[in-house]
Amino acid sequence: MCLIAFNWKNHPEYKLILVGNRDEFFERPSASLSKWEQGFFAGKDLKAGGTWMGMHPNGRFATLTNYRDLKNPKKDPKTRGNLVKDFLESEISPLEYLKRIEAEKDSYEGFNLFVGDQDHLFYLSNYKDGIEEIQPGLYGISNALLDTPWTKLEIAKNRLVQNIEEGQLDYGSMFEVVHSKKMDPDELLPDTGATYHQEKHLSAQFIRIDDYYGTVNSTVLLWKHSGEVVMLERTFDQLKGETSDSKVEFEVFKP
Repeated sequence: MCLIAFNWKNHPEYKLILVGNRDEFFERPSASLSKWEQGFFAGKDLKAGGTWMGMHPNGRFATLTNYRDLKNPKKDPKTRGNLVKDFLESEISPLEYLKRIEAEKDSYEGFNLFVGDQDHLFYLSNYKDGIEEIQPGLYGISNALLDTPWTKLEIAKNRLVQNIEEGQLDYGSMFEVVHSKKMDPDELLPDTGATYHQEKHLSAQFIRIDDYYGTVNSTVLLWKHSGEVVMLERTFDQLKGETSDSKVEFEVFKP
């Protein structure tokens, strides 16, 4: 993912309320949200085999965003999508898993990784020290560290707060949280190593850079305290102007 706003254990009905965008090169192949042989639900990167977000009916959840630092590329980095996939396939605790990843975090390009279960959610980035447990509250992340106040992230958090307060958790209202095409003025653009043209377009929530890169899907995840989970992924073919939806519903089983 490249932009996520989420509310964790901070709502009387929902344990997790999340909406996010995935941005990618249009030519990179992927499969839509579905159930994997390993039993979890996720989309799939058909080039490298990993995923950007997924959840298992046992309550294991994981997602990541890339940390954008084009000035310092890694040589032969490991696939970041496996960080999510490997956790969902494993049985070790979220904290223990992140301790293992922390020991090899420099083997990956920049990432922000969240892994959790029915009780805890943790955050690790290879651009900061330590593992952080996410406390109840509302958060946002893009291609910098957690809650870095990029404009598009602040807009997403504010809109999500408004949606929650107004009870507007339908898919249309949730997608509006992360679908602004407004770009930042030049003085607010970060310097991540992209060109000016790229940086300008990347400052929007819903991205399109010419005919080669942009927002390819958005996901809404609603996880009730009762265990009911709904995930809806909307895929965008910006070149053809087409959209399609993939939806899964399941119930988290108690250990």
